[in-house]
Amino acid sequence: MHNYIVFDAHCDTITKLMENGQDLYSNDTHLDIRRMKKYKGYIQMFAAWIAPEYSPHNALKRTMQILDEFFRQVENNKEHIAFVKDYKQMMEAVNNQKVAAFVSVEGGEALQGDLRVLRMLYRLGVRSICLTWNGRNEIGDGVGEEQTNGGLTNFGREVVEEMNRLGMIIDVSHLSPAGFWDVIELSKQSIIASHSNSKSICGHKRNLTDEQFIAIKNNGGMVGINFYPPFLNQSDEADMLDILKNIEHFMGLNGENNIGLGTDFDGIDTTPKDVIGVEQLDALCSNLLRLNYSQQQVEKIMGKNFMRLIEKIL
Repeated sequence: MHNYIVFDAHCDTITKLMENGQDLYSNDTHLDIRRMKKYKGYIQMFAAWIAPEYSPHNALKRTMQILDEFFRQVENNKEHIAFVKDYKQMMEAVNNQKVAAFVSVEGGEALQGDLRVLRMLYRLGVRSICLTWNGRNEIGDGVGEEQTNGGLTNFGREVVEEMNRLGMIIDVSHLSPAGFWDVIELSKQSIIASHSNSKSICGHKRNLTDEQFIAIKNNGGMVGINFYPPFLNQSDEADMLDILKNIEHFMGLNGENNIGLGTDFDGIDTTPKDVIGVEQLDALCSNLLRLNYSQQQVEKIMGKNFMRLIEKIL
């Protein structure tokens, strides 16, 4: 394995483990601790995704169930993985050769329209919230609301301000274009699109226009490259070359300090044919080096860019 620290801003593995009853240490999903520990260091944001069938009335309950599974898995494997909430804890875990595990919420419907819930999630250790999934919630419209394409609600604006105050990372993946620009205008902190690609490479509505990427770059934020084939080339089949094309495009927009990984592992039903799990991230390093990326550039893309953002916000 290459001697890199990996930071992946988005996976849905905890929900997958809830479904199949397997253990985070070793399993047949896209990632496990055993494979992650083969790298110099591994930092993973584990998402609690609130599927549409749980909203609106059971959104918070579903969030608690996934968080409970996350904490259970971490406790059962505490000699190998550490739950972290800030930069210092993250680096302590890496230096102690443990996987550093952040937890995020994918879908602001978990808040059920109440800032007190946001503050309680923060106290539980949630450090990032993806404001919407594809549909509409109390915060605003997702990318699936093409007909109205609304932005943030009044409550959504309060959420942005409160997340800034608390020191939480605002995630705009899945958010409607109008909502995206509302966040850019309102947020005093850098933001992320944890698992989104380039719309210039693949025209899927979940991807970012060049203007959106530049706005995130100017905001000091980060974009995590998503490994889902329909977001890489708008088909059901993709490979390493498609991942590289999206990285190359953002690099061409002077995004060297703003690109990372947001694999969406275990939240996607297909993967690039030659990147079926965390073990293939090593091959991504090799391919970037073959394209004459410097060692420093590869280190940034694989993890250091996101690590720098964590240091700034958390």
